[in-house]
Amino acid sequence: MPMITVDGVVLRDGKILLIRRSTSPYVGYWALPGGFVELGETVEEAVAREVKEETDLTCVPAGLVGVYSDPKRDPRGHTITIVYVLKIAGGVARKTAEASEVRYFDFDELPEKIAFDHERIICDARKFM
Repeated sequence: MPMITVDGVVLRDGKILLIRRSTSPYVGYWALPGGFVELGETVEEAVAREVKEETDLTCVPAGLVGVYSDPKRDPRGHTITIVYVLKIAGGVARKTAEASEVRYFDFDELPEKIAFDHERIICDARKFM
């Protein structure tokens, strides 16, 4: 059975926020902040929680980027991710236990090593600029 995940697109000054993963898979790769939906929470609650855990930012969903369901998108198994563009409600982006680095990138100057299918998602997120 597929697992449900969420990813957050946080934009600031025309840049997108990425985290450097400190957990498997893709340790050291850059990714959108996100993770698994927990039992009993909505996907909107999950994306806000995951972004807070990984960046220390408090955010609220502002729009749906898309749903990504390629069975091969995650080496841990079939995951379906729901991706939201988020509005920052408070805090300052900083590294956490789950992210060894947090940085805003220009869409035209993305890092080489991007985890999962997040490069495709980032391209789709440009419409929110």
